[in-house]
This record gives sequence, C-alpha cells and structure tokens, in this order.
Amino acid sequence: MRTQLLFLLISLLVLNSESLNCYENNPRGHPSDLRVFHISSPCSPFKKKTNAVSWESTLLQDKARLQYLTSLAVKSSVPIASGRAIVQSPTYIVRADIGTPAQPMLVALDTSNDAAWVPCSGCVGCASSVLFDPSKSNSSRTLPCEAPHYPVLKLGRVAEYAAAFAQTGATPWRIEDVRKYNADKRVKSELTALLQKSASYYRNPAPNPTCTISKSCGFNMTYGGSAITASLTQDTLTLANDVIPNYTFGCINQATGTSLPAQGLMGLGRGPLSLISQTQNLYMSTFSYCLPNSKSSNFSGSLRLGPKFQPLRIKTTPLLKNPRRSSLYYVNLVGVRVGNKIVDIPASALAFDPATGAGTIFDSGTVFTRLVEPAYLAVRDEFRRRVKNANATSLGGFDTCYSGSVVFPPVTFMFAGMNVTIPPDNLLIHSSSGNTSCLAMAAAPNNVNSVLNVIASMQQQNHRVLIDVPNSRLGISRETCT
Repeated sequence: MRTQLLFLLISLLVLNSESLNCYENNPRGHPSDLRVFHISSPCSPFKKKTNAVSWESTLLQDKARLQYLTSLAVKSSVPIASGRAIVQSPTYIVRADIGTPAQPMLVALDTSNDAAWVPCSGCVGCASSVLFDPSKSNSSRTLPCEAPHYPVLKLGRVAEYAAAFAQTGATPWRIEDVRKYNADKRVKSELTALLQKSASYYRNPAPNPTCTISKSCGFNMTYGGSAITASLTQDTLTLANDVIPNYTFGCINQATGTSLPAQGLMGLGRGPLSLISQTQNLYMSTFSYCLPNSKSSNFSGSLRLGPKFQPLRIKTTPLLKNPRRSSLYYVNLVGVRVGNKIVDIPASALAFDPATGAGTIFDSGTVFTRLVEPAYLAVRDEFRRRVKNANATSLGGFDTCYSGSVVFPPVTFMFAGMNVTIPPDNLLIHSSSGNTSCLAMAAAPNNVNSVLNVIASMQQQNHRVLIDVPNSRLGISRETCT
C-alpha cells in the first residue's frame, strides 16, 4: 500500500511539473510570443524559499523605483538627495537565448529602461551563478570605440523621412544605407546631408560611455543601489522563434550592490539601445504584454512582438513623448472616477509637462500604482467616503485598509479617449489571512522630483497592454493570462 501511495505521489509531481511548461514559449501559438511570469511564481528560479515578501518591503522597492524613474530627467542642474540605497524590483522575467549556440538567460522585463545587459563570465561582483560566456559563442564580438553604432539624430527633419528610410532594412541608419535607398533623390540627398551634419554619428549610445585601453566600447550605469561596468557587445539574440543577429547589449564585467536582476535585463524603452529600437524593421516598434498576477503557477503571461496578432478591438489613448525622460511611455491621464464621481484633482497634479518631465507613465517594474500626493489624497479620500459603515486603518505601507466584509467602490482611470476601470483583483491587496483588504495604491515619494504618476504592474495584470510607437498610441484590453 505504501509503495502504491509513493508511486501515486511521484506521478502527481511529475504531471504537475509537466503541466507548468515553464520554459515553453508561444503561449497562445503566436510565433513572436514570449512567456512572461511573475518573479515569485513556481516557475521562477528567483522565487524566495523563505517567507513571502511583505507588502511594506514591496512598497519601499516601489518608492525606490519612483526615485529611479524621476532621476531619468535630463536636467541642467542636479539636485542633491540623501544617500539611501535604492532597491530595484524586477517583477517579471522572460527567457532570452543569447549567442551561437544559444545560452538561455531569464532576464527582467523593463518598459522604462533601454539597454539590455547580462552578467558575463569573469564578472567581479555578479551574484548570479548563471553567466553568459562570450567565448563559447561563435557569433559574439565586442564593439570598437570608433564603430558607427546607433546615431542619435537630434535634427528634427530626420523624423519626416524616418518611415520611408526604414524600408532600407538597415539598422542602424548610416550614410551608406541612405545611398542604397532607391527613393526620391531629394529625400536621399537631404537625409545624407543631415546624417553628415550629425555630431552624434559616431557616438556610443550607451549610458555613460567609456573607451578602454584596447579601444573597445563600454559603459557604466547605476540601477537602483547597484552599479555596473559593461562592455558593449554584439551577438545573436533569439526571442521565441525570432533570430536577431548582431544585437547590441552590455556584457557586465563588474557589479556592486544587490539590486540587479539576477540574470540581466531586457529594456523595452524608447532609447537607441532598446529592443524596440534595434528591431524596428522586424517588430515595427510595436509590442504588447499581458502580466499574470504573482500567484500564477506557470508561464501564462506573454510578450507579443510586432504588429501581427495584436488585438483589433482595443481602447487606445495617444502616446506622448517627454524629452526630459525620453525613454518612458507617457499618456495623458485627465481624471480619476471613484464610483460614479469624478474626483476633484488639481490640474497640475495630472498635467503633462515636457519642461519638467511631469506626467503619467505606464511601467512594468513598479508594483503598486503611485500618484503624486495631491492626486492620491483626493482619490483616497473619495474612496474612503464611498466605503460605508467602516473605518479605514493602516497596514504596512498602505493607509486605506478594511477588515471583514466590505463593499468597495470601483475606480476608473480616465485617459484621453479611453477609460479603464480597475477590476477588484487589481485594485485591492489582501492580507495573508484574507481578513484585511487595502487599496493597492500609494502617494509618490514626497520630494522635489515627485512629478510622475505611475500606472504600475498590479493595476495592469490580466490586461493586454499595447505599445504602438508608429501610430503613437497605447491600448488596453482585458485578457486573462493568469
């Protein structure tokens, strides 16, 4: 009898592990779909084996990320802040195969960063036991300092011809590519002239670029409380079934701090080294994602790359671009409705301002939505007024919590041309005992740089979020991917 029970238990474990399909891509059968799972899900090798991460620690991580996002603004003067360590929280990860033959890496998905980077063999200070080894890839090469990488063209007229010029199939856009372009001679000659005038033609597009003694390209950057030194490298990147040759990324040689994503990061921002910029001809600067919640037991979320197979019926709002934080995906949040009442929020709290970097963004790395303090207080107070016969208490970092059976009002984010009502599962976070529920939002850190409203990953879960850069739109539709 014991033998039979043991056999049954082993069989169930095997079946359960097979049903998870943790490393299988194409979750919906689309050729450019990548599995996305929560860092704490059973499929994640980074799932903590100790007690679950507390709400309070997650809020502190979110606060740190808000400080990081506000630091992306281009400023003529640099404000001084306290030297607290900034902790990053890479919430969702995808599989990326790098090199030939492929070396699999589980990299953090980050819509507010650009460059991809992974820990490499010989790295000093890298905590991960999984390292990319360029010497084992026959397609890997470091980039020399004098190589024309990705020219950052600041001349406005280039944008007028960018769509036509993209037909060259060339990445990056270079003078020799323009000469091959069989289009209108005037367009070709003007583009050539603009490129020749661009002082950034030979500029290393990486953050804080360096040139080593051996004349190879590198860069230094901080990520939360950590810092990295990396060599700019090109190699084959495989995502799902798509093979991307000569992908430029950072090969980390040295790292300090503990806040780096263990196996690296894939940047989906709008900068020149992001996945979206380097694959313009393949994915047409278009992608979407569906994030499962943290309790999802498998690779059920997906990152969908390219315009094909994107939802046709989807609510959209215009994408905005803010030169102060040019990598971020801004939208115009015009109001918030609690129940049937549009909350009275000062216009300045929601305003999009290119001069300061203020506005509202969608971000995959922040866990709980943050609103600048005047907006948050107005929403919170109206939410409390709508909850009948119950008094709000605080728990951890949340200040609007209730015990027992309570009826909560719906909350709707009102964007230009699009309203999104947050489902209860995305609006409330519950205590481990299930007896207490809290409004899963908080005020942005109260300092001089707190000018960002961030629509965070918990409020995005089980939605398809579409980023369509060519058509300057962000779309949202409900989709269960948990």
